[in-house]
Amino acid sequence: MTDTTTLPTPATPAAPTAEATPTSTPDTRGGARGGARRSPGGRGDGRGRPRDRAPRERSEFEQATIDVRRVARVMAGGRRFSFSVTVVIGDKKGRVGVGLGKGADTALAIDKAVRNAKKHLITVNRTKDNSIAHDVSIKNSSSIVTIVPSPGRGVVAGSAMRIVLEHAGVTDVVAKILTRTKNKLTIARATVAALKSAR
Repeated sequence: MTDTTTLPTPATPAAPTAEATPTSTPDTRGGARGGARRSPGGRGDGRGRPRDRAPRERSEFEQATIDVRRVARVMAGGRRFSFSVTVVIGDKKGRVGVGLGKGADTALAIDKAVRNAKKHLITVNRTKDNSIAHDVSIKNSSSIVTIVPSPGRGVVAGSAMRIVLEHAGVTDVVAKILTRTKNKLTIARATVAALKSAR
């Protein structure tokens, strides 16, 4: 009697199926995945650095802020605050001006003060030694100032008078404030009026 049972044949391994492997796509939004970084708005060089801008034209006048005050006015809804700024400008060659500007913030107030000072520029008649020819004394509002030429002493002055004299390019003078006022605006305007009267 013959045995008709057959032995099981070993299963052949299935052929590997080609599966889609994920490919890395560049991230156009930037970041750590290798995409091109772009600064917001298309500005800059892609590294967070701004583009080179044209240099701002330098003004012929130098300016100094001598007083900043916060003022308030009462409205129906409450108080509204603004800033009052006093600025001195000059080229240190004989021209000087004092301006007053008011605005909601200090930057706007300074811009207005500079424009106002340019409208009130004066030219000082200086001697060969950059001094003035004679003694002058002027009263402006509550300020009385006097300026006396003093060869070889430089600028002997204080408060707002010194700033005005330096921006006007005046040296070898002794300046005094003869009143007790601390208002720098009136002191500066009195100094400008005194320099204007020096002929």
